[in-house]
Amino acid sequence: MENQNEYNVEEIFSKVLRAGRRTYFFDVRETKAGDYYLTITESKKFTNEDGTFYYKKHKIYLYKEDFDDFNSSLNETFDFIIEKKGKEVISDKHDKDFESKKKDETSKEDTKDKDAKKSDDVDTSKDFADVDFENDDTE
Repeated sequence: MENQNEYNVEEIFSKVLRAGRRTYFFDVRETKAGDYYLTITESKKFTNEDGTFYYKKHKIYLYKEDFDDFNSSLNETFDFIIEKKGKEVISDKHDKDFESKKKDETSKEDTKDKDAKKSDDVDTSKDFADVDFENDDTE
């Protein structure tokens, strides 16, 4: 026998958007009063060291009375991002070490610049003797 206190929410409509390790679910559900609302779920896949995986989920519940304001704010935010950074995806793959690699590259460039400056400061006016190591006449 089914537990009558259990609230079983049936999905009326559902769309899935897969984006790399993330999956977005857009689900229309029904309130107890019979009205519809939207749940947006972000599900992100993670892998444990032993090879097993798990998901972290985040949900947003959006009700009809908030649709217009939400849509307006979302579009305004999209427009801001596109205006500032364009539509081109800067990095298809997020590199967790991007900042540290960037610092390393900057550090290497600084070292090269310093080395170049040091070599410019070297006095090359002194004469050097030519030494021939292949012809050993001591035998």
